[in-house]
Amino acid sequence: MKDDNLLLNLYITCPWGIESLLADEVATLGAEIQKTTVAGLHASADRATAYRICLWSRLANRVIVTLGRETGCEEPAAIVEAVRSQPWAKMLKPGQTLAVDFHGQSAAIRHTRFGAQVVKDGLVEALLAAGWERPSIDPREADVRLYAHLHKGQLLVGIDLVGASLHQRGYRRDAGHAPLKENLAAALLVRADWPARAKRGEPLLDPMCGAGTLLIEAAMMAADIAPQLSRERFALETLADFDAEIWHTLRREAQARADVGRRGARSHLFGLDQSPQAIGAARSNAMRAGIPALITLNGGSVKSLERPQAADGSETLQTGLIVTNPPYGERLGELPELVALYSDLGERMRQQFPGWQLALFTGNPDLGHRLGLRAHKQYAFKNGPLDCKLLLIDIDERDPAEAEESRSRPVPKEAPLSEGAQMFANRLQKNRKRLNKWLKKSGESCYRLYDADMPEYALAIDVYGHQIHVQEYAAPKSVDPSKAQRRLMDALSAIPVAMDVRPEQIHYKQRERQSGKAQYRKQANSGDRFVVEEGGARLWVNLKDYLDTGLFLDHRPVRRLLGEKAKGKRFLNLFCYTATASVHAALGGASDSISVDLSNTYLEWARDNFTLNKLDPSRHRVVRDDCLRWLETAGSEFDLIFMDPPTFSNSKKMEGTLDIQRDHARLIELAMARLAPAGELIFSNNQQRFRLDDEVVSRYRVEEITAQTYDPDFTRRANLHHCFRIRHAG
Repeated sequence: MKDDNLLLNLYITCPWGIESLLADEVATLGAEIQKTTVAGLHASADRATAYRICLWSRLANRVIVTLGRETGCEEPAAIVEAVRSQPWAKMLKPGQTLAVDFHGQSAAIRHTRFGAQVVKDGLVEALLAAGWERPSIDPREADVRLYAHLHKGQLLVGIDLVGASLHQRGYRRDAGHAPLKENLAAALLVRADWPARAKRGEPLLDPMCGAGTLLIEAAMMAADIAPQLSRERFALETLADFDAEIWHTLRREAQARADVGRRGARSHLFGLDQSPQAIGAARSNAMRAGIPALITLNGGSVKSLERPQAADGSETLQTGLIVTNPPYGERLGELPELVALYSDLGERMRQQFPGWQLALFTGNPDLGHRLGLRAHKQYAFKNGPLDCKLLLIDIDERDPAEAEESRSRPVPKEAPLSEGAQMFANRLQKNRKRLNKWLKKSGESCYRLYDADMPEYALAIDVYGHQIHVQEYAAPKSVDPSKAQRRLMDALSAIPVAMDVRPEQIHYKQRERQSGKAQYRKQANSGDRFVVEEGGARLWVNLKDYLDTGLFLDHRPVRRLLGEKAKGKRFLNLFCYTATASVHAALGGASDSISVDLSNTYLEWARDNFTLNKLDPSRHRVVRDDCLRWLETAGSEFDLIFMDPPTFSNSKKMEGTLDIQRDHARLIELAMARLAPAGELIFSNNQQRFRLDDEVVSRYRVEEITAQTYDPDFTRRANLHHCFRIRHAG
């Protein structure tokens, strides 16, 4: 007969940052806490309490019965011996499949797979010595999982009572975008004091509910449902010392509490999401969790958010908890929309929810500032590898009449701007007013509106029709990163107001120096491109997937010049990029053209530009090659050559490196060898401190035309590029 009063040593793991919450929970369930560690704790409990923790813990990942802690386990042989000495035969059954989860390292054990192999060797030796057959190892579907943790020569070994992690409740088969793990969601709710609020019957609202994890965890708390009640299999049921009577009693008690809790739950929960797929997933998940009657789900955006009504529709609810996990910009391109989202959320909180509390979970505190609401408490968590914070915010009460009037007002088009954001919006509007006359006369739809005019806002902002492209320059080390981030958020919130665009029309990137592979590296895979017009040319641009867009706006006058000069001429475009200059030359009447570049991606883009403008590919060809090598072997002659090399390149596709200051004389010499006697080379580059080699000046007729190659939108940056007209002497 089993000794049910025997105390078991337990090691219980959890997500980082919720150790103290787990200790409170485990103590409430009847265990005695020995000590907390990083992402876990050690406790002692009788068998019934250990089983109860497996069934009822909302916060734990794993519950390990520890068999021993051995010191001096630096080397594999010592680990094998430590494992071999444990009483495995008392816990396991012959014929069971096993797996080993190993954590930690030592000087001799550098990899978890090797560590697991060493532990397995010790286990096999122990079982063979007990007269058992060699056990089978099944890393994925094992009957029993062994746990081993090595730290500073101390080895902890034990057996997992659950199997799969406790965060897997079983209801979430339909996942939304970047869902929270269930036990992390439960921890956020505990920090926001939801269990006590649920007992008082307060409502809960998640305005960006996704697949419903926060709502479902909250509903299970409100209905007193054990989080593992629906789990079909626990590893503890396969162990030799399993006490079926205790276990079945606990399961029956949990089922009875759930039946009562579902009928008696006083709180109602509300979920909103603008994605129909997310709402569908949340409904399916709530159904599997057994609490669909407690949750009302609707489609809609944050801007349409209103204070919910009581179940009978008699009144709006005066107080409650809003808890949400909005996106926080893991991908840079999401930031413009998120700045607006957080601002709208803050404005809606002030207007519709005075007297409520907001619990907002974010991995970007600077986005949190966009709410315009002050947190009275903050808690640090990790969501996977991301450092996150839970902000608890009391939304100030208002005079009842004022609050009712506020709620009846139309939803503003956008939240009020901060002082810094308003200043930035004013600058954008001033710049647009300055360019208006030129824009009307030229008809240009793609132009630069702002280029670090104010040093504290180090951005370049370009307009492409109805889309906005924002590039952030790297801030100097002397600038406080938090202040720079705050100003960026101000700018991104100002752009929709100043430019009358939606946040999703703004595309944000961080500007880096382009060299080698960096200039070709994808930043996204949207494939989202559209056509813009420049002069008589139609050109494909992509504002999302690459650092550059396919169209260098500062070279617009150069392309215009080439189009004017190209009629009847043979045209060569070196380092052609997407061949926009070749398109202008062809439309200007060039008899034929060759465009040379090393990137397959950009040459395919160039072909698409030719097709878009109905240019004959037999007359206007693209060539993939290193321009230097191509010039050394080409035999053709050209009347007009355009060469715009990068400042520096170390692409693996080319031999050696290219440094434009060092190598430009050789490039020009080779290009001039391909230039007809009466031809012209237009040579350009964007090295700010570029100086033309004296030998080039003495050997050829050189005219610097840089000043002529800037339109009004680029006059602030006179050194953005340098441009020269070069002809044969005599």
